[in-house]
Parts: sequence; structure tokens; C-alpha cells
Amino acid sequence: MKKMILALAICLVLTACGNDGASKKNDNVKTEQVEEEKDRVEVLYFHGKQRCPTCIAIEKNVKKAIETQLADELKNGKVVFKTIDISNPDNEKITEKYEVTWSSLFICKWKDGKEAYENLTEYAFANARNAPDTFKNEIVEKIKASLK
Repeated sequence: MKKMILALAICLVLTACGNDGASKKNDNVKTEQVEEEKDRVEVLYFHGKQRCPTCIAIEKNVKKAIETQLADELKNGKVVFKTIDISNPDNEKITEKYEVTWSSLFICKWKDGKEAYENLTEYAFANARNAPDTFKNEIVEKIKASLK
């Protein structure tokens, strides 16, 4: 009975977040060449129109971690945080670039015009609500490592 309740809860969370249920390839790191980009780390949080409590916790905790622990880097543009609504047609290009179909979290390192990014969506959903302090600390550590 407990397993059935857990499975139902997971299905509800994924449905509330706008997941279409389709599995997709999850490459952890991809690279792309872009001309004349400033070296930086971008943290991209994608969400749909409907947002579950976990989706909201991901955005809230990432934003708070960056604003409190990386304030100088945020101020000088070395770290950029973007919240992107995937239901907005204006965001179609970036949504397609990262192959996003529902709430997702990416850390993107831009160095010498090249981008490498990591998809942290699974980690975010597993930890943003259940272990928010651990989640925030791990995100900050990943960003700091990307700044090097």
C-alpha cells in the first residue's frame, strides 16, 4: 500500500509540473561554441505554467543560495540566474536548445566562447524540498567549481 501511495505521489508531481511522461536522453554535459560571450556561469531554471511545491522550492532555494552565498559574483556578472517559463512562446528557442519539456535546472559554464552544461534536474527534484540546506550548498559548490 505504501509503495502504491508513493508511486501515485510521484506521478502527481510529474503531472503537475507539466511532464509529458516521455523519457528523453539525459546527457550530463554538452558543449556549444558561441562567439564573443563573456566568461560566466549561468544557472537556468525552467518551469511551466503549472508549478508543484517542489518546482517552487527549486527556484526559491537556488535563488536564495546564489543571492546569499554568491552575491559578489552575481553583482559582477560572473554568475547569472535566469528563470524561464517554457509555456511562453518567446522562450521557445532556449527551451529547444536545452531540450526542456518540463521543470528543469541547468548549470552552464561559459569559457572562451564555449559552453559546457550540466543537467541537475533529477538532483533538484530529489533534494530541493527534502534537504534544502544540502541542496543549496551543493548548488553553490557546483557553481564555484564552474567558475574556476
